[in-house]
Amino acid sequence: MKFIASSSLLLKQLQILGGVINNNNTLPILDNFLFELKQNELTISASDLETTIISTIDVESESNGSIAISARLLLDTLKTFPNQPLTFKTDEKNTVEISSEQGKYDMAYFDGEEFPKTISLDKPSSTSIPAVILSTAISKTIFATGNDDLRPVMSGVFFQFKTDSLTFVATDAHKLVKYTRTDIVANEAAEFIMPKKPLNLLKGILGFNNTNVIIEYNNTNAKFVFDNIVLICRLIDGKYPNYDAVIPKENPNKLTVDRASFLNSTKRVSIFSSKTTHQIRLKMAGTELNISAEDIDYANKADERLNCDYQGDDMQIGFNSRFLTEMLSNLTSEEVLIEMSLPNRAGILTPVDGNEDGEQITMLVMPVMLNS
Repeated sequence: MKFIASSSLLLKQLQILGGVINNNNTLPILDNFLFELKQNELTISASDLETTIISTIDVESESNGSIAISARLLLDTLKTFPNQPLTFKTDEKNTVEISSEQGKYDMAYFDGEEFPKTISLDKPSSTSIPAVILSTAISKTIFATGNDDLRPVMSGVFFQFKTDSLTFVATDAHKLVKYTRTDIVANEAAEFIMPKKPLNLLKGILGFNNTNVIIEYNNTNAKFVFDNIVLICRLIDGKYPNYDAVIPKENPNKLTVDRASFLNSTKRVSIFSSKTTHQIRLKMAGTELNISAEDIDYANKADERLNCDYQGDDMQIGFNSRFLTEMLSNLTSEEVLIEMSLPNRAGILTPVDGNEDGEQITMLVMPVMLNS
């Protein structure tokens, strides 16, 4: 088996694939990249059994074969080369020789047959989404996913495909984000829960893409295909909670405030909050929003005032400043609307402006009980 490949092209693809490899794999073969050569087409795979990423690149070759090469060793080597053609050649001693302009390097390889076979999806449904929209949907929701092993369904993002819209939801029971697109639809209704790891990988790759992503899915697996990349992952098993039931419908108290000012005030004031509760207090009256925090144990205290547009009864409500900061940071609007009903009911954040046509974002944050 012999082929010639561009060092920079190879490195770029391997860095994308390397994100899937765990530091402590149960199977030693998973520490490797699988190289499958068919004439001038080289297919490279990496897997952790749950998620597999496959990339295909063009190389110069007239041979066929499959080998598994140490991912760390190969990545560390390729990072040191300037852009140049590299020649890979296997011999009978289970070593592959890499020849560059600088010299030659031998590394051991394993038989490609030892690498786990890629799952093929049985009777999948399919939907096509522009890469930039999928990337945005992941970015806007993934931060709200939970980390509780006892509730695995909440550790992923819920994909809800309908014939009139696509909705992406994430929640950890303290905060919730619902991102909807009415400008893209599915052929048939479907629901599944995507794990966090493959979504983070997708987010990293999709950010720079103008292509469409074809998503194929059945009850157990999902497959994302775009450009020369294929990502296949196992879905989270279980029923997602009824998120619509927790979004309060009647919210008579409405606060409109400059997002950047509110975010900066929240960050500053939260420095003085209790390190265990991260609690800040919002007090609204007329055109003034008062943001305060206190850490009684250390006698730290902060108080700020912001101009706002508030319609409703004067009220005070407590929030975890970390949740509020995350949500405000993940919005891009000039102004944000916060709708509330009572100090013990969830607050709803929505961007006032800056949404694309067909884009809707709703963020929900649970309050914390205020010490009077």
